[in-house]
This record gives sequence, C-alpha cells and structure tokens, in this order.
Amino acid sequence: MKTQTNLESHIQSSTPLNPAIQAWEIFLQDQDKSPFTVKAFVNDLQLLANFIPPDKSIGSITTNDLNLFLKWLENGRGVPCSPKSLSRRITSIKAFFRWLHNNGRIAVDPAEKVVQKSVISPLPVVLTEKETELILEVANKFRVAPKPDTRYYTLVKLLLETGIKKGECLMLGLNHINLNSPNGPFIFVRYNNPNYRNKERKIPVSPEWVEAYQEYLVQFNPKDQVFPWSPRRLEYILEDLSREAGIEKHLSFDMCRWTCAINDYKSNMEKDSIRQKLGISKIQWREIGQKLVRLSH
Repeated sequence: MKTQTNLESHIQSSTPLNPAIQAWEIFLQDQDKSPFTVKAFVNDLQLLANFIPPDKSIGSITTNDLNLFLKWLENGRGVPCSPKSLSRRITSIKAFFRWLHNNGRIAVDPAEKVVQKSVISPLPVVLTEKETELILEVANKFRVAPKPDTRYYTLVKLLLETGIKKGECLMLGLNHINLNSPNGPFIFVRYNNPNYRNKERKIPVSPEWVEAYQEYLVQFNPKDQVFPWSPRRLEYILEDLSREAGIEKHLSFDMCRWTCAINDYKSNMEKDSIRQKLGISKIQWREIGQKLVRLSH
C-alpha cells in the first residue's frame, strides 16, 4: 500500500514534524477523505509545525508541548480562535499522533492525554408552524398573481419538504426529478464527486409541490438545472418571502433545512430515516440529533 510504504521508508521517531505531516496528508487522501477535511487537518498540523522548534523530532514531542501550543492558539497567537476551531484542532492533533503511534513510528502518543474540548454550536433558528404557513401563503400569492412568478413557491416548498442544502439545490437537474415512479414522485440528490456518493439519496415530494413544479416548468422552461439562477438570486427569493410575510427571521436555505428536520422529528419519523434524508453520517447525526431534541422542547 502506497501510504504504508511511504511511512515505513521515511517516518521514524527522529523524523521532524513536516515530513511526517506530508506522509499523513497522503494517507488521508488515500482514505478517500474529503479534500476539505484533508486541507483543514493539514493546516491545523502546519500551525503546530510553525510553533514547535524545527529541529524537534516527532518522537520528542510531549503532552506539555501540545498543551503549550493549544494555549498559544487561544491566547498568544494574536488571531481569534473560536471554541469550534480549537476543538477541531485538538481532533486533528489527536488523529495525527494516534496514527503515528498505531503504526509504530513513536513509542508514546503525546496527544492521548490532551483534553478534548467538545463544542456544540448554538441552536439553529427554525420556522414555527404559523411562520411556515405565512411563508407558503406569500409564496402562493406570487404564484397566482396577475404576473405570476412560480419560483417562490416551487423553491421554498421543495426546501421545506426535502431539507436539501443550498449546494444540492443548485446541482439539482431536470433529470434528477422523477414524477412517474410507481412509488410516488421523488427527487434524486446526486453528486458528481464519487467521494460524496454516500450522500446521494431519493427524497419523496408531495403532489402539491409536483403541481407547482409543472407550472414552473411551463413558465420558465429551464434547460438543465431546475433553478438556473445564481446562489445569491435564490437567497434573495427566500429573503423576499420572509419580508413579505412580515416575520423578523431572515429565511435561508439553512433555516428551511432545519425546519424540515424538526418537523420530521416531531412527526415521529425514524431517526435514521431523518439522518438519511439529510444525507449526513452517523457521526454528524450525534450533534444534529442532540439539537433536534433540544429544539423539540
């Protein structure tokens, strides 16, 4: 295996930090990790490499060295480090040194006793049932106006029903919508990158949405993408709805996604079905599931 050969040939207890980080980056890439995850982890370790003396080997780095580095991140670097960023950087350090230790490159894992600082970000803002009704009512007014605009209803109804993310909405193609399935109409959330195939999923849509979508096709005649507008234009459409509905919350893709999730949760949908509908991993579900419990009270 390429990464193992690289590790066995070059990385020893006496190796400086930077070559070890490069080997770890190759290992992560070979594990089909997201490019964004790899970049974040490697950047975190580069901060450590800049802090640790350049002649210090990986085998001589101690728990105290790592704790001093984390204190520097919090208070000495001069750049704000949010609790969430600090938590991720601790995770990066732990993963890196555990990898070295498990592969026999260092005798002791100095990160094992570093205290992990878990952070749960603030609760998301969701629409109440009344606010949802107002939003859909306003969207429908645009749909049936003398100069009708079916985008408003088609977009917001889809987001509130399916909980898809902004990027997924932008990637949605006409060929990803099946209105003639024997099991009922659905959208197919697809990804071009094979690394994200586990996020692909089929999500049912209601007859109400199908009716609006068919009107939308006649009015706008999109060619490939379902919503062939810029992300900012679609965001303006959502903001228009919240303003016209007279609610103080600024409607967004994220708010629609969370509103969909909490509605499914309150309707007693199976938790794993909600997870699969959102296209998230079991690890991601831990935090999201906790937030849904808190939002439901």
